[in-house]
Amino acid sequence: MRNLFFLFLLLTCFSLTVLAQKDPVWDNTKDKHWGNEFVQVQIPSSADGALQNAWFHQSAKATPQPLIISLHTWSGDYNQEDPLAKEVLLRDWNYIHPDFRGANNKPDACGSPLVISDLLDAIHFAIKNARVDTTNVHIIGVSGGGYLTMLAYMQLDYPVRSFNAWASISDLQNWYWESKGRGNRYANDIEKVAQKNGAMNWNELKKRSPMYLPFPYTKRKNAFINIYAGVHDGYTGSVPISHSVLFYNKIAKALYPNRKDAIIPDAVLMSILTKRCNPDANTSMYIGDRRIHLQKRLPKLSLTLFEGGHEMIVPQALPLIPIDEVQK
Repeated sequence: MRNLFFLFLLLTCFSLTVLAQKDPVWDNTKDKHWGNEFVQVQIPSSADGALQNAWFHQSAKATPQPLIISLHTWSGDYNQEDPLAKEVLLRDWNYIHPDFRGANNKPDACGSPLVISDLLDAIHFAIKNARVDTTNVHIIGVSGGGYLTMLAYMQLDYPVRSFNAWASISDLQNWYWESKGRGNRYANDIEKVAQKNGAMNWNELKKRSPMYLPFPYTKRKNAFINIYAGVHDGYTGSVPISHSVLFYNKIAKALYPNRKDAIIPDAVLMSILTKRCNPDANTSMYIGDRRIHLQKRLPKLSLTLFEGGHEMIVPQALPLIPIDEVQK
């Protein structure tokens, strides 16, 4: 009986260890199934000549169609299965799922200049090889893909129509300590990016964080940025909603410096962070079947905090993109 008890304890510990090591739903790197509608392509980097892999779908329609650039998550790469891919096929839009140096656990990845260059190369590749409506180019990502969506909004030298960021990281320095405190492996990833000889290069993390970058007024005159976060993220997920709210406030101050009503007050943020709900919410507002706890909508800028965790809401995510009407 005693041996059976110890065997039970051993199996329990093993099971808990395996569960702890599983990727979160939106950072699942194991599912890699792509249909015949998508082709694997290689794009030479304009920065260093390295070949960037991507999955690509070219619309079969005779008229130019939107281009969706869907970004993989923090621990993923171009091969990571993308729930948005099927939604794009239903509309037969153009689509590319680039690699941008893979998982964010090395200096060449994680928002480096090479990453921004790779993203621009992927856009140019898609435009060259498909019938793209160049006024309808849209970037979307969740988690680490949301992080790069925000970073691209601040840095990418291309007139992207909209940037759609879900469950995003906006401040790598803060997220390092948040991950450290929660015992998440992402802190180790950040150390691999910015640590040398046991010392962290905090300035390097700031250079790679959307929160610390200057607002690119001339590049974003006509662009939309839409930010989404589940109110339970940071508790059931890995990224507190403060990353989304504070980045929204940064952009709101830049775009609308004289509108105090555009800003989310610190007290409201703290209340939603601690309560994981908004007692003052309009209970009639939803995304799909998810209640909206707080929403701010301004010209070319929005923030939506919804009932949920570290996730993107599919299939609603694609219809929420501000795509101009496309000819059939």
